[in-house]
Amino acid sequence: MMYAQEKGTYYIQLEDDIIVKQNYFNTIKNFALQLSSEEWMILEFSQLGFIGKMFQAPDLTLIVEFIFMFYKEKPIDWLLDHILWVKVCNPEKDAKHCDRQKANLRIRFRPSLFQHVGLHSSLTGKIQKLTDKDYMKPLLLKIHVNPPAEVSTSLKVYQGHTLEKTYMGEDFFWAITPVAGDYILFKFDKPVNVESYLFHSGNQEHPGDILLNTTVEVLPLKSEGLEISKETKDKRLEDGYFRIVYPMSVDFYFEGKFENGVAEGMVDPNLNPISAFRLSVIQNSAVWAILNEIHIKKVTN
Repeated sequence: MMYAQEKGTYYIQLEDDIIVKQNYFNTIKNFALQLSSEEWMILEFSQLGFIGKMFQAPDLTLIVEFIFMFYKEKPIDWLLDHILWVKVCNPEKDAKHCDRQKANLRIRFRPSLFQHVGLHSSLTGKIQKLTDKDYMKPLLLKIHVNPPAEVSTSLKVYQGHTLEKTYMGEDFFWAITPVAGDYILFKFDKPVNVESYLFHSGNQEHPGDILLNTTVEVLPLKSEGLEISKETKDKRLEDGYFRIVYPMSVDFYFEGKFENGVAEGMVDPNLNPISAFRLSVIQNSAVWAILNEIHIKKVTN
């Protein structure tokens, strides 16, 4: 790792007892380039141990020094989590806040690109039978890096498919039949300048479990003095949220709502910065709802 600090842009840790997915190198490269504007510290291409962990070369000095200090106390893959805790977790905040901050720096790619096949551990006499359950597994969600946010919903979650896991790219969200008045809320830790959004419901196993009669709403940081169009102003709700309205031409405005299970559009720049996004159900549904893709895209500098 020390040798690599001045030899390249990225460093990835592998092992000698793995098999790999076809075209893994280009997959890793393209994923890293997509995140070039994000402040990540670790990209994970396997869920096991220290396999497939990727770092940016400028971060290696800090990581190496931390490992040097504590490698006799804990395995290195455990130390990686401690590095992130030291960097971003606030002792005055709760564990959920800490997890959100760490998730912004430690980004997982799915499905895994590497599978562990060896049995003999580096520890004398230990047999290691662990395998990566995400290797070659069909992916039922699409992963994006979203702004750190506290998420909540009035919907009843089905079998542990929580909204938190979906927002962090770990699982799809699955809820029992929505009714009018239900909501899904994303409250940002810090106000964000948002360019666009994409919410995709249903998945390949349950294509009919989609969000219907649901609108997309945003809460601007500033509620007064906004230089907005009459169409946007008319969509202001009593609690300060605005239903998305965006001009597509001089006489046509796009409304933010789910059509065929998908809500996608732009955010009026004059509403930025945004404090929260909300999906509001306005009519009872006859089906359950899956949310398998959430992408709230920040304005790039």
